[in-house]
Amino acid sequence: MLGFVPPLPQQPQRAPRAGHMVVCGDDALARRLAVELRYVYGERVTLVLPPGREATRPDLPLTQRARAAALFGRMSAAMSRNGTPGEGDTNAGVESVRIIEAPESSDDVLEEAGAVRAAALALVYDDDETNIRAALTARRLNPRLRLVIRLYNRKLGQHLETLLDQAAALADPGIDPAVLDASTTVLSDADTAAPALAATAVTGSSKVIQAEGLLLRAAERPPPGRGELADPGLCTLALLSSTSRDPAGSEGSDSSGAEGPLLLPDRATVEAATGRGTVVLEAVSKAGPEREARRMGGRGAPLGRVFSRRLRWSAAGVLAAVVALAVASVLTNGDSPLHATYLTLLDLLAMGDPAPDDAPMSRQVIQLLSGTAGLLLLPLLVAAVLEAFGTLRGASALRRPPRGLSGHVVLLGLGKIGTRVLVRLREMNIPVVAVEEDPEARGVPLARVLRVPTVIGDATQEGVLESAKIHRARAFLALTSVDTTNLEATLYARSVAPDLHVALRLYDDEFATAVYRTLRTAHPGAVTRSRSVTHLAAPAFAGAMMGRQILGAIPVERKVMVFAALVVAGHPQLEGRTVEQAFRAGAWRVLALDATPLADRVPDLAAAPPFDPLDPASAGITDRASGLVWDLHPGYVLRRGDRVVVAATRRGLAELLRGREVPVRS
Repeated sequence: MLGFVPPLPQQPQRAPRAGHMVVCGDDALARRLAVELRYVYGERVTLVLPPGREATRPDLPLTQRARAAALFGRMSAAMSRNGTPGEGDTNAGVESVRIIEAPESSDDVLEEAGAVRAAALALVYDDDETNIRAALTARRLNPRLRLVIRLYNRKLGQHLETLLDQAAALADPGIDPAVLDASTTVLSDADTAAPALAATAVTGSSKVIQAEGLLLRAAERPPPGRGELADPGLCTLALLSSTSRDPAGSEGSDSSGAEGPLLLPDRATVEAATGRGTVVLEAVSKAGPEREARRMGGRGAPLGRVFSRRLRWSAAGVLAAVVALAVASVLTNGDSPLHATYLTLLDLLAMGDPAPDDAPMSRQVIQLLSGTAGLLLLPLLVAAVLEAFGTLRGASALRRPPRGLSGHVVLLGLGKIGTRVLVRLREMNIPVVAVEEDPEARGVPLARVLRVPTVIGDATQEGVLESAKIHRARAFLALTSVDTTNLEATLYARSVAPDLHVALRLYDDEFATAVYRTLRTAHPGAVTRSRSVTHLAAPAFAGAMMGRQILGAIPVERKVMVFAALVVAGHPQLEGRTVEQAFRAGAWRVLALDATPLADRVPDLAAAPPFDPLDPASAGITDRASGLVWDLHPGYVLRRGDRVVVAATRRGLAELLRGREVPVRS
């Protein structure tokens, strides 16, 4: 499918000049990040890849080096088609990506890659331990090196970031505090992509970005009806493609042309657009600790889960019989309520003496009835013990999908990405049924803790998706790491439920295009969407390597919009201009101003740590009032010391960071 790929020379004899970027990794994220830095930001890049084929994809015919070369070739050809070299091309005069093959990022490899003279180093191996080991080595080689590290373990990432910053400060006591703030950034591709992937399961759901304890909520709005006016919210971030409401539409890919989505349009474009949905900044609210995902079964063992409905009704009947007999004893024998209840319980448990011969007939009848009720109590107690034992033993087992379940989301794959998406879906109170082939997968323990129904089996085999009630599901998310598995499971799901809303994870854009054409021909009435984890995560990693704080990224169909915090100084496109003048349609928009005094500013606007479902105590909240001003006057003049929150396209952010103007192609 990729065609012939000419071999690339190793080039070990040519050492890179200072100020370049080094990317080390072993999967698609490393290659995508190198493309982002080279073809969007125009940086010189050295890419370190392991020799041979990708460890997680041994079935692919090309080696890692050949796949990277093919990707660079396609991007270079696309850039040549979109513009004339030298006229607004961020890559004009920049040498091609230098590729080094090495099994790991050792001291010698990092020195050969030029880490001692590099401006930034990204460590994006799939294994956390490999990234940590390489980060410690790189910090020792170059204390001033900006590190961007990929870690799945968020709590460990926070500790590692502090440790590496301390090491940099000790090795170079005179380091600029501003440089130290950006010296280490720990990101997770799973956390970056999970909100967007979870949002695909719900049409019109909002995407949330966190900034200084506040939430930026970007919500999709349908096109206004006839005679209605669209609510622009705080501002309009994007116009959706004219085919986004069409199940067979092109979903705003880069080849959509005029029908594709428009990022950061001006007011005139929004007013002139008819029949197109919008993405607006809907609301800004205070962010408390992220709500724990509501369990489909509860934290402990409530009576409703331990004992069946039938057993509970039986116990209620016995209790009602005791009350009735006690009342009868009070009315017929004149006993006090307490004494009557006491005698009834003794008779019920066969602990009381028989009524004497001279006792009233009513007393003898009540005693006989109490004994009969006691006979019913014994099997009830046995059943309660057996049910409690079975429930407690089953609490450690995976829950099966309940009968009659409908309107849920079937989630295929409980790896790194699927686990994060599972948490997001539960936070949105969306019922989920997980499907996983490996019973030892990373997300299986979390599914057990959250009491999420889970089916263990191969989704492409008959009966597995049926067990997940796929025919009554609202959506199907195929999120395994293998494109062909996701496609095969999607086709099988469509054979069971032809109108099912499907979102599948695909890496290769050409493969995704072929999938769209096939699926919309076979199922013209169904909605199919695809998302690439590397495509969603790469802009955040690239922005962090440029030394800027990326608050998050949201997908607008198949394009990406980035939210970042920038200091106005050094950006001629912002400094000395009003908010209205600084806005550039299709490139960037100033959303907020940090009015906090310089001495009181927090270095990280996204300071509140994310919620960990396995450790609820990890959720944090700041008591400090936010200094972000969102209702900026269009005439406010941006000053050199201001820090602003901007929404930008990938190329728009690249232009801001490079400090020069180039024609924008979003």
